[in-house]
Amino acid sequence: MKHLFLFVFIVFLSCGETSQEQENTVPEQKDTLRYGMTQYTFSKPDAAIAEVLENWNFYQDFNDEATSLHQLDLEQLKIKTEKLLAHTDSLMTKVPDTLNTFSIKSRLAIIKTRTELLRLECQKNTIDAQKIDDYIEENNIAVNNFFVQIQEKLRKDGYDLQQIENEKKELEKQKRYLDSIRQLELQDQKPE
Repeated sequence: MKHLFLFVFIVFLSCGETSQEQENTVPEQKDTLRYGMTQYTFSKPDAAIAEVLENWNFYQDFNDEATSLHQLDLEQLKIKTEKLLAHTDSLMTKVPDTLNTFSIKSRLAIIKTRTELLRLECQKNTIDAQKIDDYIEENNIAVNNFFVQIQEKLRKDGYDLQQIENEKKELEKQKRYLDSIRQLELQDQKPE
């Protein structure tokens, strides 16, 4: 009887361990959802503006990451958000003098905040797909507003520069006109 009790006890313990082992060996299910299903259309810079942006260190890397937050699985999205945060930090420290304005720096800060919110949502244990898609949309809007702000700033600078050039031309024209009148007056004053 003692042996039977011992045998039943060992079988009972081994059955309990087997179920625990099976629970531990169940593979984690990967998230197979795709996020950011619709591709966002960003503002495209003019040729003159694109030339200025090419000279901005880290801008192209930032642009590549910021404009490609669509149709990504969770792991890809985590990697993209990390890279985008790093590129945004780099841009914030190296803003060219022509673009070093409060409005452009604030747009970068908004992008950083939106990207950080997206990154934090991707790190949660329970994923809310709708919230992630909303954060991607908000991030895309923030990036587009940043692009629009750059274009407005550079266009305004171009307009201001054109105004200065036009004023210089007008002053030069007036000066030539006054010089010609003075020449005519001098000629009239000469004795014949």
